[in-house]
Amino acid sequence: MRRILSLLLLLVILPVNAGLLDNRPSGNLLGGALNNSAEFLPVHQAFQLNLISSSADSIKLQFVATDGYYLYKHRFKFSSEPADIGLGEAKLPAGEQKTDEYFGEVEVYHGTLDVEIPVNNPQNRPFTLNVTYQGCADKGLCYPPETEQLNIGQGKPAGAASASNGSSEANWSWSDLALFFLAGLGLTFTPCVLPMLPILSGVVLRGRPSNRRGLVLSLAYVLPMAACYAALGALMGLFGASLNLQAMLQSPWVLIPFALFFSLFALAMFGLFELRLPRFISERLDRKAAQTQGGSIAGAATLGVLSSLIVSPCVTAPLTGLLLYISSTGDALGGGLQLFALGLGMGAPLVLIGAGGGALLPKTGAWMNAVRNLFGVMLLAVSLWLLDRILPESLTLALWGLLAAGCALFLGALEFGPKTSRQKLAQLLGLALLVYAFAAWTGAFQGQTDPMRPLGRMQAQGVAATAASQHSGWQTITTGAELTAALANAKQNGQPLMLDWYADWCISCKVIEREVLTDPTVGAQLKDYQLVRFDMTDSNPAQRALLDSYKLFGPPAILLFDKQGAEIRDLRVVGEIDAETFAARLTQARERF
Repeated sequence: MRRILSLLLLLVILPVNAGLLDNRPSGNLLGGALNNSAEFLPVHQAFQLNLISSSADSIKLQFVATDGYYLYKHRFKFSSEPADIGLGEAKLPAGEQKTDEYFGEVEVYHGTLDVEIPVNNPQNRPFTLNVTYQGCADKGLCYPPETEQLNIGQGKPAGAASASNGSSEANWSWSDLALFFLAGLGLTFTPCVLPMLPILSGVVLRGRPSNRRGLVLSLAYVLPMAACYAALGALMGLFGASLNLQAMLQSPWVLIPFALFFSLFALAMFGLFELRLPRFISERLDRKAAQTQGGSIAGAATLGVLSSLIVSPCVTAPLTGLLLYISSTGDALGGGLQLFALGLGMGAPLVLIGAGGGALLPKTGAWMNAVRNLFGVMLLAVSLWLLDRILPESLTLALWGLLAAGCALFLGALEFGPKTSRQKLAQLLGLALLVYAFAAWTGAFQGQTDPMRPLGRMQAQGVAATAASQHSGWQTITTGAELTAALANAKQNGQPLMLDWYADWCISCKVIEREVLTDPTVGAQLKDYQLVRFDMTDSNPAQRALLDSYKLFGPPAILLFDKQGAEIRDLRVVGEIDAETFAARLTQARERF
């Protein structure tokens, strides 16, 4: 679900923040072997703790969760040594709501988290602050609770970076910039940006200059326009993090207005009304543009800045989503570069047209209306995506069905009569959407919640009985000595052994237990195994040391041992995995016995 929404929102320039979606992606989408060291970071790299400042009455900390990882709000604990240093209740901002079918409602933090702890230490005595936290990876790995010690008033903190290193890491990459460029390129061929084409051809390229001169003038037009967006992105990245907008956006008072906001823009895309600057502003900008001399580099640059203001109302919806995303990263440089890439994408066709002296101007036509309608549908999908956090999940599923049904009717799913080949293809797509709509409504009435599986998981009869029999065959252990004994017993009996690392606080462990190990195709292959579950819910030092000895960062993990007691390392599973892929892994293991 996350990947489909990411692709959908990318088309309207709304990147999906890993922290805003509740669905957990599969730990192994391609079915290849999962390598622990390659897929996951050590805990101190995944979650960086920094001491920002300390005084006699307060301590300020900052956590930086690497992209793709999150922290649990309810797992934070703070204590002092000596204990007579008075610590007040830590001030934690509101987290992102995460609904889990096994653990219920929890709050989590992605990105940067600032924590303030009140202290009653009038004499400013040095002490040790114990900071306990726990986090998980979006790919399905839960780290055991971790405790770091900070030396307050004793020099550099133990196990943490200094206060001068409190800023978050850069949150951009070249692939991000490429995606933003492509997104801007897509926006160019919409009614949002096409008004810049007559400005370019009629004013900037006045007089049909040479191809080289046209290229220079169009670059002078596009680069200042992109620079305006870059400045806006840098400012939001610089100041947005201090506002903690990412957490604020989880409030219904914010989500509902923004959902309505995107819905209104969708209606505008459908042609119900037009979005324009107020007349007293647009007329002044138009007059200024008309008075600006074309054909000069300075004039082209001025028009580029003015054009960015003229078209801004039409791109406000996607631009707002981008700015909110950038504010959550706290990366001014990345924000500036990302929006600069967006501006370059929007201006790339203009440069191409300028280099051709205006001869390559596209013709308007019905294709513009099709693109406009597509963007309107996507904006409605964004509204549903926002409301998913506050509406009942079954109601959200019904609304997804309603959106699919609307698209189906628009594509002519129920229209009859002679049609062209293009209309027939559109009707076929509409019929598929209509089938999905009926499935979503049926699932919503049955209490289903997953838009990707509107009718729920179809399981054969007798799965519950199979699960019960499998569960009865498990041996649960908690110590290294018990594990050694279990491995020796399996080797003596000539049995392969499956070792499942588990903890009650591990959400992904619950997913594997109930959706993978209970699957009939998996259960049929486990009958020859000695099944051992290592329960490290307590996460004591001995259990942690044993986990480290197997070069694991945390549960879930499944290790397969052959009949001689040797682990089949290339078939180990770390993080979540689906039943089909795990069944294939067991088949590979059987071929080696």
